[in-house]
Amino acid sequence: MAVASEALNRRSAAQLATAAAFLPVAANADGYPSLSIMTTEGEMTFDLWDDVAPKHVESFLKLAKQGFFDGGAFHRIIPGFVIQGGDPNAKLGYGPSGTLDGGDKSQIRKWGTGGPGYTVPAEFNPRPHEFGVLSMARANDPNSAGSQFFVCLGRLTSLDNKYTVFGKITKGEDVLKRIASAQTVAGDIPFKRQGIERVDQL
Repeated sequence: MAVASEALNRRSAAQLATAAAFLPVAANADGYPSLSIMTTEGEMTFDLWDDVAPKHVESFLKLAKQGFFDGGAFHRIIPGFVIQGGDPNAKLGYGPSGTLDGGDKSQIRKWGTGGPGYTVPAEFNPRPHEFGVLSMARANDPNSAGSQFFVCLGRLTSLDNKYTVFGKITKGEDVLKRIASAQTVAGDIPFKRQGIERVDQL
């Protein structure tokens, strides 16, 4: 499920921009639900923006409560761009040492294709894709988001109003930077497992 390979036609983009203009641009931390993502590099916490993406926040918290993300991994890391996780297929594939050495190639080929068995309608909004922002990955269909998410590693204007932003990091920027610096191989795959151990609402 690619992050930035899809393009909207001009008419759709204009319609989305018009609709987004009526949504709040600035995030107000008061009252937002918050989330902990415990990784093999430490904990990151996020505010979840249920004012601009209520369906995505509801779905993400439901999956977290079910333990859907626990034991997973960030399966795609592109320095300066994103780290991506949330695919249940990424729970399997690494070798006994926690690296790609001795890994299951047939399982690794499935990474990036999994989801929860349902999709969430797009909630594109004017919040910018910038460092630490949480957004949903999707396929070509704008309404195809499921469980795969990404965290931005910089200001990514090319993704604005094309992917649903639904939160931002509040603690653990050092953890995010460590994951972002992990060694990768062809396909932006981390050589060493960058685990998502637990995801919990706070």
